[in-house]
Amino acid sequence: MTTPPIHPGPHPPYPVPQSQNALRLVFWETTAGCNLECAHCRRLDVACEMMKDDLSTQEAYQLIDQILEVGKPILILSGGEPLIRPDIFEIARYGVGKGLTVSLATNGTLIDAALARQLKDAGIARVSVSLDGADSDTHDIFRRLPGSFDDALRGIEHLKAAGVPFQLNSTIANHNDHQLADMFRLAKGLGAVAYHVFMLVPVGCGVEIAEDKMLTPERYEEILNEFYDLSQEGGIETKATCAPHYYRILRQRAKAEGKKVTVETHGMAAVTRGCLAGTAVCFVSHKGEVFPCGYLPVEAGNIRRQSFREVWEQSSTFATLRDLDSLEGKCGYCEYRKACEGCRARAFYETGSIMGEEPYCVYEPKSQVLKAKREGAARAQ
Repeated sequence: MTTPPIHPGPHPPYPVPQSQNALRLVFWETTAGCNLECAHCRRLDVACEMMKDDLSTQEAYQLIDQILEVGKPILILSGGEPLIRPDIFEIARYGVGKGLTVSLATNGTLIDAALARQLKDAGIARVSVSLDGADSDTHDIFRRLPGSFDDALRGIEHLKAAGVPFQLNSTIANHNDHQLADMFRLAKGLGAVAYHVFMLVPVGCGVEIAEDKMLTPERYEEILNEFYDLSQEGGIETKATCAPHYYRILRQRAKAEGKKVTVETHGMAAVTRGCLAGTAVCFVSHKGEVFPCGYLPVEAGNIRRQSFREVWEQSSTFATLRDLDSLEGKCGYCEYRKACEGCRARAFYETGSIMGEEPYCVYEPKSQVLKAKREGAARAQ
């Protein structure tokens, strides 16, 4: 599998699907190439070599046509850095012309006034920009390029001037977890329509930095509770990505506060669920491989060998992911499993099974607690 995109990418709010497994989002790694060499991604020399296998323009059009045979999901053009692909605007216009909502995920450093106008003219619904710190020192260390923070901010100003809606994405790890509130307020202050946080997944190149960057499960729990508090301030759409246990926390907190979980009280988080890999979301690599998500290295098919529809509807990998009864460990009997499902990528990394137990969740299901109490009482007799 290729290294996954830096961020899952942007998406405007999607409608509640009629089917639990309706295709909502397709993340397409339009190119392996990039202009940065981030701590959790591939080296530039490797990226330049890999981009020789990028889907051609014609293959890109065919992919879009085949996606439309399944439904009308939001299409996120990601990378690598999609803006280094010469035909990216032609591809975007083709998708928009076919009736798809098309968004784009970028590091923001290449956006100038002219390019921002091109994004607007191509019909891009939203652009996500990655900011992994509230200041240049924090962000630039993670992105491994001095000045990338300021370049991203300049790109954002050009997007604003061109009238292109944008969101900010942040990878949360131990270099910036203390800045969560500052990054949230930076997003609001800049005028972002959304702020999405991403919990680092130790796969691909992320494995190499996992030991010194990954937060502990306990710290993740604290961060996600803090993110819930920030989300309740309102004024901006929020979403936690690759953090399915957030949707358990949301329901726990809402219950404790006497609130119903609705779009009015909790935004789009009320009508989505945790891990959507292979059930409502999939990832297409730069060379046509189809994966449940960009961080789960289990290939479900390849559009250079078969149609997208065939992969989506007939993949045994996707069929397994859609069967909640196949969840293992405490995920299998957790009362929040339908809201959460656990991160399938982290489970795979830890257990070797795509349906394994989520290793970064500290919650003990009530059924397990009751079982332990009964066993303790029996031993005491």
